[in-house]
Amino acid sequence: MKLLAAASINNPLGTRITPPTGGYGGAEGGIVLLLTNILRLAFAAAGIFAFINFIIAGYQYMNAGGDSKALDSAWARIWQSLIGLLIIVMSFAFTSLISYLMFGDAGFILNPKVYGPGQ
Repeated sequence: MKLLAAASINNPLGTRITPPTGGYGGAEGGIVLLLTNILRLAFAAAGIFAFINFIIAGYQYMNAGGDSKALDSAWARIWQSLIGLLIIVMSFAFTSLISYLMFGDAGFILNPKVYGPGQ
């Protein structure tokens, strides 16, 4: 009978329904998950772009044929790709540092814990 006394219209079985810890849009989901996905997509796109630039620069270097202007252009492209990769790595490290300082876990922003129903 206790179960029937605790039941209501919104909760007919009388069970306690609790939201995930942190709530919606809190630290475990919502905006953090959106930003994490954007960061992952940006890192992947930048890495692919740098890889393609390396391939194009290598092709330019091979086809320079002794032309010093073409060689300089190819080397400039290679160095720009390397600097771009360095920026990607540094931004990843900076994101991990900020995540560690704010949440105590270096991978919190890049690998958030997402809680769903029943957890």
